Amino acid sequence: MILVPLSFLVSLYLTVFLVRLLLRGRDTFAANGLFLLLIAVYIVQTVLVGLRWGYGIVTILPLLSTLASLVPPLSYLAFRDLAREQRGLSARDWPHLLPVAALVAMMLVWRDLIDLLIITEFLAYGLALLWIARLGPDGLVAARLDGTLRSYRSLQLTGLALVGSALTDIAISLDMLWSGGQYSALLVSAATTAILLLLGIAAVAVGSEEGEDDAPNDAPDDGHDDPAALDAGREEGRSPERIQGSERPSNATAASPEDRQVAADLDRLMSERRLYADTGLNLARIARRLSLPARSVSQAVNRVHGISVSHYVNNHRIADACRLLSETDLPVTRIVFDAGFMTKSNFNREFLRVTGMSPSDWRRQKQAA
Repeated sequence: MILVPLSFLVSLYLTVFLVRLLLRGRDTFAANGLFLLLIAVYIVQTVLVGLRWGYGIVTILPLLSTLASLVPPLSYLAFRDLAREQRGLSARDWPHLLPVAALVAMMLVWRDLIDLLIITEFLAYGLALLWIARLGPDGLVAARLDGTLRSYRSLQLTGLALVGSALTDIAISLDMLWSGGQYSALLVSAATTAILLLLGIAAVAVGSEEGEDDAPNDAPDDGHDDPAALDAGREEGRSPERIQGSERPSNATAASPEDRQVAADLDRLMSERRLYADTGLNLARIARRLSLPARSVSQAVNRVHGISVSHYVNNHRIADACRLLSETDLPVTRIVFDAGFMTKSNFNREFLRVTGMSPSDWRRQKQAA
């Protein structure tokens, strides 16, 4: 019976998603090239893991180690790109190639330190990603606002996976020291496959945010939204004006006059220019329209409205969707895009978060009234 390592199945799973993303066109690659490259690296690496630990092929170890050293800096650069107003790589990013260059040099002159280098690299970049995550979803200023939460969770998952990989390597080193490597092969195969799967899922989640998701999903978010907001949204007959979140919650941080001015200017942009209808809208684009730093806009919205920028914009989108559902006969699939959402799943999730019901139930209730 032919043995098919689990890592081969993971590779096939990631390949399917990579092909789907590539088929969406040149715009997807331009917006998420680093994440697509990450997925490609994961695919090759999972195949190599299967060849090494499934079939005992040791000649691929140098390539396997080189790709492993490429994963942490590439992951960091991809997510850092979402956290900056000016996206893209520059010549100043060359130091991130040093770990790969150091590993190649060690293969030639000092192999004993390769494991220590990889452990340090995974741990350092994992902590660096978690440091970016400390800013919350609004820290991903270049991420589309209707998908910011998913991108943020992918950032957290990637950071934790890199740290977990470093800790796994430490456990393998201890196993080699205490039991002569009795469990090392099992640890390496299982842990590497699981970590690469998690990293691949995170990269796919972010990369797919630029494409259209045709599968509607009326399920609520998985516990990360404010329960008070969800309960308030279930209030029958809630008006679009209240949905927009113009009322300041009691738990909002005290806002300065400057914060209130920024929030007022942003309110005008949303109501007069319908800025929320831009499906590619992100925090960086809003900040440019206001000629302010993204951090200032985020703080103003947090302090005045007591919510994140993504929730603030999505509240305006849901208010407009409610108006269209009540006043027109447009199908829900058309309203999704007219209101500024790019995916049906995000629209249905946000609609449920804000109103406490599905779009079709909302329309039926208004028609019955």
